[in-house]
Amino acid sequence: MKDIFGKALLDYHSGNYSEDIITSTNISDEDVLPLPYLFRDFNDMPKLEQKALQLAKGAVLDIGCGTGNHSLYLQQKGLEVKAIDISKGAIKVAKQRGVLHAKVVDVLDEAERFDTLLLLMNGTGIFQELIKVSKYLQHLKSLLKPKGQILIDSSDIKYMYEDEDGGLWVDTNAGYYGELDYFISYKGEKEHPMKWLYLDFDTLKLACETVGLQCELILEGNHFDYLARLSLSS
Repeated sequence: MKDIFGKALLDYHSGNYSEDIITSTNISDEDVLPLPYLFRDFNDMPKLEQKALQLAKGAVLDIGCGTGNHSLYLQQKGLEVKAIDISKGAIKVAKQRGVLHAKVVDVLDEAERFDTLLLLMNGTGIFQELIKVSKYLQHLKSLLKPKGQILIDSSDIKYMYEDEDGGLWVDTNAGYYGELDYFISYKGEKEHPMKWLYLDFDTLKLACETVGLQCELILEGNHFDYLARLSLSS
């Protein structure tokens, strides 16, 4: 990983903002990811993120923390937060912005236990592929304290496969329709493609049941997105 994402964040944070990140997937054209959006405060966050932050409690693990927006808000509320990301640049920025406990860690290498696990901005993305969902959920379950919770968001992207007549062109012989190849570039440099998973709620709920987690729909957004709360089955 070249950590192009981290380079872009460092550029913006150090005052060298001249262009944005360009993203695309195997089913969508290039799109702009504005760097200022990655430094937003609570008032500029989508309702799903705001709701998740309001529900967070106890010791929190902010997984895929990016620039630390969520961690900073929770710190200000007095919560104990550990922020992790696989991007060295992102963690450097998070620390410079005031996140007290930020580390470069893959969540599968995390071993502490928490009251709240936070996976936002399509938190299911880190699962990569449908076949890996149970593995990740089992590990996340092991990080929960007895009455802990996992707050995670995603989207049902079936709409991206609709034709003009409202029909679907999903290839039933291919993998799950939410499995995407995700590409990013910045200042002409391209990152290695990565697997990224969007998970519809029913599929997430079924996967949770198979590993002994309860899955509750907390809030639905305006564009096929949702926030779910996972907890230990009683």
